[in-house]
Amino acid sequence: MVTAGKIPPFIATLGAMKILRSVTQQFMQSSSPKVPTGFQQIARVKVGGQMFMPILYWLLIALVLYIVSKKTVFGRHVFAVGSNEKTSRLSGINVNRVKLGVYALMGAVVAIAAVLQVSRIGAMDPANAGSGYELDSIAAVIVGGTSMSGGKGSVAGTVFGMLIIAVMNNLLNLLGVPPFLREAFKGAIIIAAVLLQRKSSDN
Repeated sequence: MVTAGKIPPFIATLGAMKILRSVTQQFMQSSSPKVPTGFQQIARVKVGGQMFMPILYWLLIALVLYIVSKKTVFGRHVFAVGSNEKTSRLSGINVNRVKLGVYALMGAVVAIAAVLQVSRIGAMDPANAGSGYELDSIAAVIVGGTSMSGGKGSVAGTVFGMLIIAVMNNLLNLLGVPPFLREAFKGAIIIAAVLLQRKSSDN
């Protein structure tokens, strides 16, 4: 859709999400899947008496993505395409291949996250699984310094952005802010971060 159809990435992502979620809900509405105990051990194995495995997986993935972004040709090409797609194409970079690689990598990371989530919770909710996480991910990336216009950002910045969003979620929970209003805070943070980026780029 993005490379051959030239559909804007955000629209392609939103459309695919709606299609896949609706199809999943249709086929799973009469099913009550059970998560095997052995599968749950992927995330529930205790280290020092605590369930640290999801955090360890997360740190490992962040490290691998950091190395890919900083130490590989593919990583440099990703930043080049994000910064200026036309110049990248004229420089001999296969822009479509880079885009496909980015989305394939994203799909793999999302699949890993889904496995960890299901194994950690020990249950599956096809109707609402992952609902709302898209806003958290966007907020974490923007707060972490990634430019919405492309070409600027880092894995380390995204990690810190995610930590900020997590702390904010916990703080709002401790303050007793209603769940629906928490989403309003996230939306305000996204808008404020984009405005700050725009202001700094204008200067």
